[in-house]
Amino acid sequence: MAPDDDVLMQRIATRDEDAFQLLVLRWQQPVFSFLWHMLRSREEAEDLTQDVFLKVLDQAPRYRPEGKFRSWVLRIAANRARSSLRRRSVLRWVSFDPSLHDRPRGEDDASTQLERDETARRVQDAIRRLPQRQQEAVVLRRYQDLSYEEIAVALDATLPAVESLLQRAAANLRRDLG
Repeated sequence: MAPDDDVLMQRIATRDEDAFQLLVLRWQQPVFSFLWHMLRSREEAEDLTQDVFLKVLDQAPRYRPEGKFRSWVLRIAANRARSSLRRRSVLRWVSFDPSLHDRPRGEDDASTQLERDETARRVQDAIRRLPQRQQEAVVLRRYQDLSYEEIAVALDATLPAVESLLQRAAANLRRDLG
């Protein structure tokens, strides 16, 4: 059985390279995916993914093993994404690229597929227009499948604040999408 993330972090604190490599292999894709959704730049997401893991390595001695590694690492990623967006001075959030995710491909005709693609594009555009914190909460919930509690940790917010962000985002999306 592979060691859990908290055990790996304890080993990384002692500079165990094998533990660090295992943790990176385990979390590199989810961190990259989150950053890509936030930044819509493959190169920037790749660079920031590396930066996130350097921060993980640096913070390992101070990490508290509470079984919340996922939220903790995604908070680091969210902070890096926010900093990058501030440097750009342009908030360009994209929530979903269907080509990066598994989706059912049946025997649909071309017009049905075009309708699906158009709907996905409209949803992407609507999410992009949400306020930044609502976008973050939606991406973490919908595309990273975090629980409300994990989102609260990742955004450094209270549980009621996360619930409110997601409710306001849903209302804004309903209004925007008709």
